[in-house]
Amino acid sequence: MKNKEYILRFFVIILLTGAAGFLVSCASRQQEKKRASSVIHPEWSRNSVIYEVNIRQYTPEGTFKAFEQHLPRLKELGVDILWLMPIHPIGEKNRKGSLGSYYSVRDYLGINPEFGTMDDFKSLVQKAHSLEMKVIIDWVTNHTSWDNNLVTEHPDWYIRDSAGNLVTPVRDWTDVVDLDFSKEGLREYMKNAMIYWIKEADVDGFRCDVADMVPIEFWNRSVQEVNKLKPVFMLAEAEKPEMHDSAFNATYSWNLFKLMKAIARSDKTSLSVDSLLHSEDTLYPADAFRMRFTTNHDENCWAGTEYELFGPAAQTFAVLTFTIPGIPMIYSGQESASGKRLRFFDKDTIVWGNYDLHVFYSTLINLKKENEALWNGSAGGSLTRLETNRNKDVYAFIREKDKNKVIVILNLTPGLQSLDIHDHKIIGNYTNLFTREKIRFEDEAIFRLKPWEYLVFYN
Repeated sequence: MKNKEYILRFFVIILLTGAAGFLVSCASRQQEKKRASSVIHPEWSRNSVIYEVNIRQYTPEGTFKAFEQHLPRLKELGVDILWLMPIHPIGEKNRKGSLGSYYSVRDYLGINPEFGTMDDFKSLVQKAHSLEMKVIIDWVTNHTSWDNNLVTEHPDWYIRDSAGNLVTPVRDWTDVVDLDFSKEGLREYMKNAMIYWIKEADVDGFRCDVADMVPIEFWNRSVQEVNKLKPVFMLAEAEKPEMHDSAFNATYSWNLFKLMKAIARSDKTSLSVDSLLHSEDTLYPADAFRMRFTTNHDENCWAGTEYELFGPAAQTFAVLTFTIPGIPMIYSGQESASGKRLRFFDKDTIVWGNYDLHVFYSTLINLKKENEALWNGSAGGSLTRLETNRNKDVYAFIREKDKNKVIVILNLTPGLQSLDIHDHKIIGNYTNLFTREKIRFEDEAIFRLKPWEYLVFYN
């Protein structure tokens, strides 16, 4: 009897422990989903699109003055935030290629003479502001060039090996040396250098290179100080959710980029997009901006152009990046359907052609600006997957906010798809985004989709 009583008590304890563990687990997940964030987004960023500018390769001259001539065209395209790749002088010691890496910074307070002068840069910023565009600059905080003046002025600010030699942060990054952010003097210097560019040139924020290789405490404290001057936009080349806690408005969405490559290879299906968005909804603050892209300077150079990676699906995935929650980014040359890999360490001018995708991108950007369902962060609308007979092959969803609706249908396969949508959410009058055709949907709609075809409807 005692044995039976003991066994019964044992199982009760196990059940209670398991239940408690389950509740703790649920509470933990719920807490994670409601991750607190003190980041305040500049109001102008709520429906903005980022455009990455490669000054070196943008024009034959490769200067601020030459790029400035493109600002009216970019204004017409609709971009709001111009992200300039590093503008600083480049190290000469251990330089790679003939011109070196933009990310080997020799002077944080200087201008790369190949691009022009400080006055040229200020003129560019002022012209962008006059056209109601913002300018953020690339900020390389984790490392410097070997011949940066800090190496001799503050040798204790660098990480060294057991023999006292400078070290590189990554084995292949032989043109730069690693900084030691345990040094309070270094933290103060970097914060003040960021403040300098706001005071001196009125920049609107920073894209922070390998941001998660620098202690998060530095960013949290520094951004707080920088924001006292003006509301700035902070983009982290990082993906950790904690980057959004108090420092960064936006982080890289490498997870989506990798998934799109896998779908293009037929290794994944549209069901994985649901999983990705659910994971982000759980891990990130509700108002976090995730930067969506189909290419950038790194991917273009080292992995291949969007046409090498996605083939005929390149535009389909571009539509995805503009319509799911997140802030979209366009890289220099994409509006011209440039299929060229740009060399990283040498001059290699973009071939612009006829700006073949100008209308494609401007159409997506205008929808983003005008339809609040697609706005960034919590300012945007909810996303609901639509009920179809091809959920594995076709990603069909609706974004809604108040009376604003956007329906997106993406064939994420290289084959024809006969699609039936049975969902009361689609009922209403819409316009086809790319053809301007008016259409009314009841609770059922039938489509015959071509390989990688995309359709967008809005009210």
